[in-house]
Amino acid sequence: MVMTKRLRLVPQIHFVVIAIATLLTALPALAQQEQTPAQQPPASQPQSKPGEAGKDDKTDKTKDQTDQTGTSKDRLFFTLPNFLTVENAGQIPPLTAGQKFKVVARSSFDYVEFPWYGFLAGISQAENSEPGYGQGAAGYGKRYGAAFADGTIENFWTSAIFPSVLHQDPRFFQLGKGGFWHRTGYAISRIFVTRSDSGTSQFNTSEIVGSAISAGISTYSYHPHADKTLSNSLSVWGSQIGYDTIVIVVKEFWPDIRRKISRKKTP
Repeated sequence: MVMTKRLRLVPQIHFVVIAIATLLTALPALAQQEQTPAQQPPASQPQSKPGEAGKDDKTDKTKDQTDQTGTSKDRLFFTLPNFLTVENAGQIPPLTAGQKFKVVARSSFDYVEFPWYGFLAGISQAENSEPGYGQGAAGYGKRYGAAFADGTIENFWTSAIFPSVLHQDPRFFQLGKGGFWHRTGYAISRIFVTRSDSGTSQFNTSEIVGSAISAGISTYSYHPHADKTLSNSLSVWGSQIGYDTIVIVVKEFWPDIRRKISRKKTP
């Protein structure tokens, strides 16, 4: 039974593999960025090159927009919604309960999510995960609906419902400085430590308990009867925590990767 439930999350592992490969590809660039300040003499820094002022203005404009809305318009790999990640932000106002629900709804029902869950359902169908769904169009439709429901339920419990009730901040505040392992450790720690709406650090009940509740709801409601066991529910819970951990590490380094790609596109 446990194996059947674990297969339910196999499609998401493909995204994790892509994410890890992307991070490994970006490591040389990150290492070079860390060495650059020590190699450049201080005297060369005051003068700015033509065009840099415009870039600074654009960066400031983006930061101001983040300060005003409290959320982002960024997308991981220029595709998947990354609206709850805040880059290089200092003191910004907390999100209201209405804003938390609004941004989660905007992320969960973004136009990219529909083909994304279709892709996951296709992989699940090809691997015959959860055989109780069967094959053919009916089996694919059930897998598609289950994948969409799984992601949406977890998003709302971990980023809207619990954060609103417990007054916790569902956003990920990127560190953006330090070595690779230091930043990786910081990102992983955000699974267990989060900010309250008042700015203090506290245990991330929204993530840990919220993902447990969402795993239980999905397991005991619309998934095949053979998978409705406690062991499967715990397996899904652990898989969700592991998946969210990988994703949050990607979120920490995605701005560096994005800047590297942007420099290649704009000589």
